[in-house]
Amino acid sequence: MVKNIMVWQKKVWQEKFWQEKTLDEMNEEEWEALCDGCGRCCLVKLEDEDSGEILKSDIHCKLFDCETAKCLKYEDRQKYVSDCVRLTPAKIKQLNWIPASCAYRRIAEGRGLAWWHPLLCGEGETIKKVGISVVGRTVCESEIKPDEFVDHIAYWPDFEPDER
Repeated sequence: MVKNIMVWQKKVWQEKFWQEKTLDEMNEEEWEALCDGCGRCCLVKLEDEDSGEILKSDIHCKLFDCETAKCLKYEDRQKYVSDCVRLTPAKIKQLNWIPASCAYRRIAEGRGLAWWHPLLCGEGETIKKVGISVVGRTVCESEIKPDEFVDHIAYWPDFEPDER
């Protein structure tokens, strides 16, 4: 299995599909590989009733594995979480809560991948080291009472670590 992953990663690196294709042109395997694994899309968002502003929180979905930043039921997630947003090329351009650091957003805006993206740096730990990943910094929604959600508003930096 590990050998197959390494062969596929080498193939991906050689092809650099993200430079050659738009989000709409990517196949499912390429689309999934583009995810940088930050976990920010799996955080609960709150909407300010007065302003309509979307506020981010440090509360993660009940299906989010906070150690790996992966969904525990990814293929069937909408069966378990009915309001889970399935990201698509069209939605990336519409959702104002997608962080500027998100690989999907970067590609949609023509900015390419960040230097710390696993497809470029070759491993997934760098995203944690530069502070983009939410791993180890969130709490599960099942542990928070609905009236306490407002206490978990988080000001995740919408920055991009310095380019190398």
